[in-house]
Amino acid sequence: MSNKIPRRNLLSRLTLGISSLFLLPFTSFSNTSKKEEEMEKEHPVNKIKALGFQWETADPFLFCVHHEDKYPKGNDEMGPDASLDGRHIGQDFVIKDGWRMYHGAKVPGFPGHPHRGFETITVVREGMVDHSDSLGASGRYGNGDVQWMTAGKGVQHCEMFPLLHQDKENPLELFQIWLNLPKKNKMVEPHFKMLWRDSIPKQIITSDGGKTEIEVIVGDLGTDLAPSPAPDSWAYDKSNEVAIWNIKMDANAEWVVPKASEGINRTVYYYEGDDLSISGQTIPHYHAAEVASDQELKIKNGQGVSKLLILQGKPIEEPVVQHGPFVMNTKQEIQQAFDDYQRTRFGGWPWPRPDQVHDRLVGRFAIHADKRKDIQGEKF
Repeated sequence: MSNKIPRRNLLSRLTLGISSLFLLPFTSFSNTSKKEEEMEKEHPVNKIKALGFQWETADPFLFCVHHEDKYPKGNDEMGPDASLDGRHIGQDFVIKDGWRMYHGAKVPGFPGHPHRGFETITVVREGMVDHSDSLGASGRYGNGDVQWMTAGKGVQHCEMFPLLHQDKENPLELFQIWLNLPKKNKMVEPHFKMLWRDSIPKQIITSDGGKTEIEVIVGDLGTDLAPSPAPDSWAYDKSNEVAIWNIKMDANAEWVVPKASEGINRTVYYYEGDDLSISGQTIPHYHAAEVASDQELKIKNGQGVSKLLILQGKPIEEPVVQHGPFVMNTKQEIQQAFDDYQRTRFGGWPWPRPDQVHDRLVGRFAIHADKRKDIQGEKF
């Protein structure tokens, strides 16, 4: 829990301290207080907070959204084979029957929309995502794949969640992480790349209690090095120590997270499970723990499987001004982003529909803006 002392406990400590003045030499009282402060300061868990739909993150990250939808069987249009009555179509963000349409009218997801000044890292745990953008690039990815998109000076893209299975349900789970760009890279050329699941290292740690599996999505962990980030990313410079690790812990498993440098922001998100501790501090289900980066973390799981996401990185330490899909350093730059989008549409929209989806039978693939094809071959 937080190192801040509740008011009642603080008053109790003050009362005890004042009483002790009459019993102990002043120097002894002073030394004891100093030791207590040092002990509190040394614990690696700094703050614990509950998680909602949009997770609060620390610089250099902007936020993380955890999508988890239990979609039903798909219809002929790859939308839900279920009634949409009672939903706010176009703005359906409230869970109903276990799923949401988001901004989609027929297929769930996010039809064409613009971005500027940051990056999206989309980590798909289960289900499929169809990507199309204003550069003419497209793709289908999921079930462990990751897409890294640098919006840079401006791009439109859509992210739709096609319900490919007509004979069974179509569950979807993904994290979309917004990573800021430093001022010098805010206006770089847009870029996207795929981190296919087979290219993402998986480290297995076996303890006396059980097994821990870590997906090294960004950064390195021991001898395991993640695929290279996008070239203009804050994560590209290894000295910034940006890391994204997804962790699954078996019952009773233990894992020691290695320390990073001092001054690195590190947060542990506990998104599945109900019995976990970090260095002896209990972490409630669906809570985040801000932790010290320059200390090892002793993570111990209890009964049942637990899943965690760790985000860390050196802060950019620049002003952040966000308005909707644009993240810049000043209000003037935000206004310029809106003006530029109104004028250029960031290259326009080359697709027949704003909620573009690909053929149901197409497997995982990426076609880049330069027409380079990356066909995985495996169907959904």
